[in-house]
Amino acid sequence: MFDIMSIMNKVKEAQAKIKEAQAKLVHLKSEGESGAGMVKVVVNGNRKVVDIQMDDSLVNVADKEMLADLIVAATNKAMESIDVKIKEELKSATDGMMPNIPGMDFGNMF
Repeated sequence: MFDIMSIMNKVKEAQAKIKEAQAKLVHLKSEGESGAGMVKVVVNGNRKVVDIQMDDSLVNVADKEMLADLIVAATNKAMESIDVKIKEELKSATDGMMPNIPGMDFGNMF
């Protein structure tokens, strides 16, 4: 036989650890480049673009900063949009599989 309270406590503990780890993701950074380093993009652990650098030879220098800001904004909007679609798809795929236990929010697992 299993102890439901022990299982519930472990689930709550796991949820707390996941939230703590997610809060740290914003501090992770990764850089990708293309064109032999002519374009560089930096993203954080939350899958957000935080910086774009372009070689001056690719753009009008006067418009370079604005262009980078527009690319960052458009990319982040696309990422947010796909994250919502992914969450909806996963939720519909598992609909009815997770137990409905008062006080336990399994909906945020996806």
